[in-house]
Amino acid sequence: MLSSERLIMRPWQASDAPSLYRYASDPRVGPRAGWPVHRNVAQSLEIIHSVFAHPEVYAVTHRDEGVAIGMVGLLQGRDSNFSIADDEAEVAYWIGVPYWGLGLIPEAVQALMQHAFHTLQLKALWCGYYSDNQQSFRAQAKCGFQYHHTEENKFNPLMNDYRTEHISRIGYQQWLQGQGRAHS
Repeated sequence: MLSSERLIMRPWQASDAPSLYRYASDPRVGPRAGWPVHRNVAQSLEIIHSVFAHPEVYAVTHRDEGVAIGMVGLLQGRDSNFSIADDEAEVAYWIGVPYWGLGLIPEAVQALMQHAFHTLQLKALWCGYYSDNQQSFRAQAKCGFQYHHTEENKFNPLMNDYRTEHISRIGYQQWLQGQGRAHS
């Protein structure tokens, strides 16, 4: 488990399926992040047992409520959607629409970054966002990620379409320097 001021990030549980469905069935969430809307609670349960079953994928919950409202995770090395080294990871995240604009994803990602660099001792973190998802870009920038490159006409098998994806990165040393500025 990971925690921040307002959040607890914990492993997904089967009992999270109704909450996952509630937020993942909203067409404003998944398609922007590159995955289709969930059709029913059973599909959400299957996603929990397959996609979210990785050890570094967490349900984002409010500290006081414990209900899953989003996801943050690390896709390390070959599990990433990018060609990265085994000691690097892709950061993935999303949050339900009622929680947009509250700074919860940057807060969750910063806790995940602390874990990635200190506990897992990763060398760099990568993050992507599709051209039509400026909210994701802003969340990455708040966390210190810097633009690295753009991939045009990248095939997305989950949505069966082609997209432009902008890729950002932060290395361990960059992150450490940012930590110093955040605490001064």
